[in-house]
Amino acid sequence: MSNHSVETLIEKVVQQEKELIFHQFTNDQALQIGTAIINEAKSKGKSVTVNIKRNGQTLFHHAMEGAIPDHEEWIKRKSNTVLRHHHSSYYMKLYCELKDRSYAQFYAANPQEFEAVGGSFPISVKNVGVIGSITVSGMSQEEDHALVTDTIRSFLQ
Repeated sequence: MSNHSVETLIEKVVQQEKELIFHQFTNDQALQIGTAIINEAKSKGKSVTVNIKRNGQTLFHHAMEGAIPDHEEWIKRKSNTVLRHHHSSYYMKLYCELKDRSYAQFYAANPQEFEAVGGSFPISVKNVGVIGSITVSGMSQEEDHALVTDTIRSFLQ
């Protein structure tokens, strides 16, 4: 991918991070968003695992029929990246690609714990900041990212 197209994607992801802000984030919202993500994946014929975490507590977790155990590891690593940097895991992947650096090496990050791959998005609350993450694993990183951001956007409207 050319630097120009990576820059364009980064701008789009930064804009999503600025726009997709909650006024509050409750357990019931986690259930509604998690369920909406599952329903959307079903409608596309995809099998994903979804995890929604707030302040270290898992509020929603579901592995669809056909989802594989490996998704759990991807969710952990992508979510840890969001919670460490307060950016989506896709942003971190694109940023490292633009700077032509390895995420694990540059951030001294254990690859068993952190991964800069799309699919985890910060839960940001207005006047509070990042309090958790919504993570999907099971499709391409672009599809995982889009499923999360599209669902948050429709929920906030």
